[in-house]
Amino acid sequence: MKKSITLLLLFLILQTLQAESGYQLWLRYELVKDTTLLKEYHKQVKTLFIDGDSPTLSVVEKEMVIGLSGLLGKNIPVSRTLETDGTIVCGTFDSPAIKKLNLKSKTTTADGYVIQTLSLKGKKIIAIAAQSDIGVLYGAFFFLQQLQANKNIANLAIQSDPKIDLRILNHWDNLDRTVERGYAGFSLWNWHKLPEYLDPRYTDYARANASIGINGTVLTNVNANALVLSEQYLIKVKALADLFRPYGIKVYLTARFSAPIELGGLKTADPLVPEVRKWWKDKTDEIYSMIPDFGGFLVKANSEGQPGPQNYGRNHADGANMLAEALQPHNGIVMWRAFVYDDKVPDDRAKQANNEFEPLDGKFHSNVMVQVKNGAIDFQPREPFHPLFGAMPKTPLMMEFQLTQEYLGFSTHFVYLAPLFKETLDSDTYAKGKGSTVAKVIDGSLFDHKLSGIAGVANIGTDINWCGHPFAQSNWYAFGRLAWDHSLSSDQLAEEWIRFTFSNEKSFIDPVKNIMLSSRETTVEYMTPLGLHHIMDWSHHYGPGPWITDKHRDDWTSTYYHKADTNGIGFNRTATGSNAVGQYAKPVNDLFSSLDTVPEEYLLWFHHLPWDYKTKSGKTLWDALCYKYYEGANTVKEYQKTWASLKGKIDQELFDEVTMLLDIQYKEAVWWRNACLLYFQTFSKKPIPSGLEKPTATLEYYQKLSFPYAPGIQPKW
Repeated sequence: MKKSITLLLLFLILQTLQAESGYQLWLRYELVKDTTLLKEYHKQVKTLFIDGDSPTLSVVEKEMVIGLSGLLGKNIPVSRTLETDGTIVCGTFDSPAIKKLNLKSKTTTADGYVIQTLSLKGKKIIAIAAQSDIGVLYGAFFFLQQLQANKNIANLAIQSDPKIDLRILNHWDNLDRTVERGYAGFSLWNWHKLPEYLDPRYTDYARANASIGINGTVLTNVNANALVLSEQYLIKVKALADLFRPYGIKVYLTARFSAPIELGGLKTADPLVPEVRKWWKDKTDEIYSMIPDFGGFLVKANSEGQPGPQNYGRNHADGANMLAEALQPHNGIVMWRAFVYDDKVPDDRAKQANNEFEPLDGKFHSNVMVQVKNGAIDFQPREPFHPLFGAMPKTPLMMEFQLTQEYLGFSTHFVYLAPLFKETLDSDTYAKGKGSTVAKVIDGSLFDHKLSGIAGVANIGTDINWCGHPFAQSNWYAFGRLAWDHSLSSDQLAEEWIRFTFSNEKSFIDPVKNIMLSSRETTVEYMTPLGLHHIMDWSHHYGPGPWITDKHRDDWTSTYYHKADTNGIGFNRTATGSNAVGQYAKPVNDLFSSLDTVPEEYLLWFHHLPWDYKTKSGKTLWDALCYKYYEGANTVKEYQKTWASLKGKIDQELFDEVTMLLDIQYKEAVWWRNACLLYFQTFSKKPIPSGLEKPTATLEYYQKLSFPYAPGIQPKW
């Protein structure tokens, strides 16, 4: 009996070790299963040669050894001689070995890389080369990804340069380790144990980011705590910066505008007061004395109660330029967020950022970037592109996307966000005529800016699989890849991620990719179809709340945005309403203003229409709204069936996890559908179309639901 219990325990331990937890993300490096291809790889990859010695090249060597050994199922020796058939040589363009190879192409940026198959004295060599060691690291990761995807590596001729310079994750992490709008556990940063204890997870975080080209991390919440700028915490920040440096990742911090008062004991934080400017200069010098490659500051000011220059009668440029002057000698930058609104409720919240920032175009210092959310409201499931893109030609603008699913079902809904990112990036601003896409604005090419940047609000926490939902990892991955090359398609990125994370089997890739590519549209349909927006529940944003009204700010309510009444529904942003369309270039204004041309997905974003309005489908607006809500929920039901058919194709524990999460998603999709339609029905006075199942619960039931401990809320101690 004792022996059988021991064997059972051993079996359970082995099962646990073999289970796929998701911790390895897209860096699993599993043995290539195609035996024919594996034999080819064995012929082509025999030894590794690292030409140079630096902390980053040591990382290259370690990653290549781990990756190649796992993928090829055998030890790949690190050679000290170049003249061996099947050698992979990694080094910079000016290293002796790379110089011998006479590469046909070189990169245009320090981060770019070349991967090329060559012949040296009759020996076949694969070179991974770049201007910098960091570029070599990016190339090494990309080479390993070719093997992970089972690509042919016989005659490689790859050159890749990032289209955007600053590719940054924004962590909304607090010093107490809570994460605002975080749905994957606590903050990675264990401030209490830093600087002495460096969690191995920090290294794996750096590896994951470097593997997709992310080169910066903002460690702290935009709702900033000045304490992080104190010496006590800067010592801890330095420990992380030192660890991240070999991976090409710079550290940034959020700067609380009132820090001179809270840390420095000054009576004011007025940016034009000499003592305040000196405080920031001294503090910045202190930071750089500890972290010589510190990236700079991200600032949220005069928004949602955060202090800023407007407290002192100054403007955003005054505040940003004060910090820019302190950072300039160190080549640091200021990322000044355009997500602003003051205590006065405007006629349309969508207009406020333009109203405040457009007049300041050209008044910011050269090392200031204005960081703009993808849409003018707040990371909604769907928004038209922010009108500031294209409206500030003299100022470099930085995109801000949200990876954490604040408005998209938290970490329980399966939502692949690359289509959302692409929808924004590919939008045409017409700022300089047709083809003036948002992507060209943020990569600097449209207005010839030297600084270019993109940020993603991280969806990362202490959960074993990093992101809560196993498929939420794909949004971290897709963001990094699009930050490097915004021309990549959602389809390509989905397939890459599936291959690296799960399987190269077509019978698995195709159905999963189909779910991924449609998942964002499906979520819009069961949450906010036809241009509806901001109708989630109060504060925590969990679940539907179209009835939210009578709060201390109208523009924090749902009724402010959908404006449903007996006459109809929608926000009139045309010239007869708030005229928010007037902030776009004329071709975009014309597109959105006319009912003949406005895309149906933005219909109620720009127009207040009667319930009997005939949509392009021929249905009345009420019926079209109903069918959209039902289609969304029904599609999740189809996802469940598709996923069930994949049983046995991946790890059982992971399969079961996604199965349970899809159960939650379907239940919550029906909740969204029923709650919203029952509420809007009180205005339309129309029945749900025949053939659609009727809600079993009442509107009052949904309105009484309460979630005081929903995750991700900023704590108020």
